[in-house]
Amino acid sequence: MKSKYILPLFFLLQIILLKILPYFPEFIESFYSNGLYLKISHFSRIVFGKIPFSIGDCLYSVLILFLIRWIWKTRKTWKTQWKDNLLQALSVLAIFYFFFHLLWALNYYREPLFEKMKIQREYTDAGLLAFTKKLIAKTNEIQFQITKKDSAKIVFPYSQNQAFQMNLSGYENLAIEYPYFKYEIPSIKKSLFSLPLTYMGFGGYLNPFTNEAQVNDLLPMYNFPVTSCHEMAHQMGYASESECNFIGVLASVRNQNLYYQYSGYSFALRYCLGIWQAKDEKTFKELKSTVHIGILKNYQESQDFWKQYDTFIDKGFHVFYDNFLKTNNQKDGMEGYSKFVDLMVNYYKTREL
Repeated sequence: MKSKYILPLFFLLQIILLKILPYFPEFIESFYSNGLYLKISHFSRIVFGKIPFSIGDCLYSVLILFLIRWIWKTRKTWKTQWKDNLLQALSVLAIFYFFFHLLWALNYYREPLFEKMKIQREYTDAGLLAFTKKLIAKTNEIQFQITKKDSAKIVFPYSQNQAFQMNLSGYENLAIEYPYFKYEIPSIKKSLFSLPLTYMGFGGYLNPFTNEAQVNDLLPMYNFPVTSCHEMAHQMGYASESECNFIGVLASVRNQNLYYQYSGYSFALRYCLGIWQAKDEKTFKELKSTVHIGILKNYQESQDFWKQYDTFIDKGFHVFYDNFLKTNNQKDGMEGYSKFVDLMVNYYKTREL
């Protein structure tokens, strides 16, 4: 066999194997997510964690330049040498695809968190309504404790670098009850691509090759704690967006700091209100009328922020990412972000907020 066919065939073999993996979540959970991945991620964070800027973003920049250079060099040969160019592209893709899964993405196929934590997934409208009301009361209470006025929005008083350090406290408290949420060796950074990320509509991402948690540093700051805790959950090996939203909220509200608790509870409340808005306009308006004006001002702050960058770019990337998630064993796609409400409603059935 000619050597130029080896890597494209390896790419095909990987695709076939990944179609089989969803049938073996227990194997992935024990062998990879709680075994090999922990060693890989710890090593990556030891190597890159202390570096004050994002190595992963620099790596992507170099790769983008190489890609542009390759496209430019081969532009005149696509008709005459299309087969060789295609094989070359598939060979490079095969290598990236392999390391993407080896270094992080096999976590897409692990045991679902609701099974691990023994949480139900289904909830009734009555259950959601009761939870939303409790959430409104709790978020109102914290907002008033901080501002002493129900009409004042929360202004986060810490820097982003301080927030990265403060995140650890919430995870430490969470790990007391759930040891598998223990977070070790910080490697969380402001993304060098924050402006492009904003246009794409994302608050952050995990670089699977360097295991650096990247956070969009342009975000409204009241939302910064829960967003950065979400990215840290990805770093710990949780691939599902709904699970990372859930873990991010828990890590925020378990923090002793009131601003962190507000970030977590207000984030969850915004999603619950969004569900009611789509489900029942009358109930939504009744619930919204009981939310402190200061909280609604924070929501408006977020809305105004994202509206500035609302173009066809974010819609295109959301379609792309939706399909990317579905291809990687996440059947809900982008809808998965809001599915964490299922976990929240059932988790807090037997617990106080």
